[in-house]
Amino acid sequence: MQQNAKRDMGTGSVKKLMAQMAIPAVIGQVINLLYNVVDRIYIGHIPEIGGVALTGVGLFTPILMLITAFAMLAGSGGAPRAAIAMGRGQKEEAEVIVGNCFAVQLMLTVVLTAGFYAGAPWLLRLFGASDNTLPYALEYGRIYTLGTVFVLIVMGMNLFISTQGFAKISMLTTVIGAVINIVLDPIFIFVFDMGVAGAAWATVLSQAVSAVWILRFLTGRQTILQLKAKNLKLAPKVIMPCLALGVSSFVMVGTESILSVSFTSSLARYGGDVAVGAMTVLTSINQLVTMPLTGICQGGQPLISYNYGAGKLDRVKEAFYCQFGVCVAYTTAFWLLLMAVPDWFAGIFTSDQALVDYTAWALRIFLVCGFSVGFQVSCQQAFMALGQAKISLFMACLRKLILLIPLIFILPLFFQDKATAVFLAEPVSDIIAAAVTTCTFFAYFRRLMKSGGQKPA
Repeated sequence: MQQNAKRDMGTGSVKKLMAQMAIPAVIGQVINLLYNVVDRIYIGHIPEIGGVALTGVGLFTPILMLITAFAMLAGSGGAPRAAIAMGRGQKEEAEVIVGNCFAVQLMLTVVLTAGFYAGAPWLLRLFGASDNTLPYALEYGRIYTLGTVFVLIVMGMNLFISTQGFAKISMLTTVIGAVINIVLDPIFIFVFDMGVAGAAWATVLSQAVSAVWILRFLTGRQTILQLKAKNLKLAPKVIMPCLALGVSSFVMVGTESILSVSFTSSLARYGGDVAVGAMTVLTSINQLVTMPLTGICQGGQPLISYNYGAGKLDRVKEAFYCQFGVCVAYTTAFWLLLMAVPDWFAGIFTSDQALVDYTAWALRIFLVCGFSVGFQVSCQQAFMALGQAKISLFMACLRKLILLIPLIFILPLFFQDKATAVFLAEPVSDIIAAAVTTCTFFAYFRRLMKSGGQKPA
């Protein structure tokens, strides 16, 4: 983000500021998504072992999601609180938040690295690894686990760059890592003949470069909030509210691990390999919907948090409605396109015609209520931006833990076509969660605006 826009969060054009911060964030999210897709393509094309290697690496996904969830725990909770403190003119308090959150990331690194490295064989077997796929899953997983510290820094601390208004710097963090990974992947895998290990080391090294980039920025002169050694000493009054607010993001990301296992196991039982393959494609397509939404909300969060902290409620209202409108418009447009040409989207990910046909059919069921995701995500993220930890956590739990995962196992009990019932769990949970979250947020938001920014009773 440009320097003048960074200074004007409390006075500049809300729509212009939103665009300046959201566009780089969306680009970063899309690049990160493409990097994951390309990574899998490279692994899948390893001669002779590509298919089984790709399956093995895919089995590590639940662990990868858990590492990402822990990275978000402190960062996603600390960033809004730091922005609120900045809005109140409390720069020193905001810097203490940055330091405390970084200290938590380092502590989590030790626990997660040791736990997942030692427990990988047991966990991978639990997720469905066979004798054929376990060696590849274990090889990739243990190397990736050694780079946990870099993942936590990149995923957790980069949020403190964007929350200050440096959206372009934050975007470059993702771009640098993605480009390095995409370049190193074919070199390590094919030129150096390192196979799956090469893909893992390429990922670790790219994350390491991004982590160094972040630390240099947060300890440099350009940043507003500096990462200082004196602020690494944990203060319960500082870190606990950050962790409480970040729990909702932790739950949202962490439950993806449980969700992945739930869908795969159920579809393998009721629909066989083609249903499991379709689910892999549907998950990738669904990310095309949800990841840009995350970028849009990353652009709105600093504006909402800063102006809420500064008591500028008219700007809070304008920023939220701008975020809400863009999220809803994007998901509705994308949903219409998906419903019109589902076979085209399925064909992007596979040339197997049987799988394309099955996926196109499943897509119209799985994402029939996809338009509603924009309502749910924009409102749930706005709760976070306003520092409302408890209700944000509940809304994060509502869609996946309370609705979706139970429905995956309950709906097949009432349908003859049980694979269809599993796919139906997604739209049912989507529409209920969107309705509850949207109605709750607007009721809360109206009371908040009327009360002059004081938390409603």
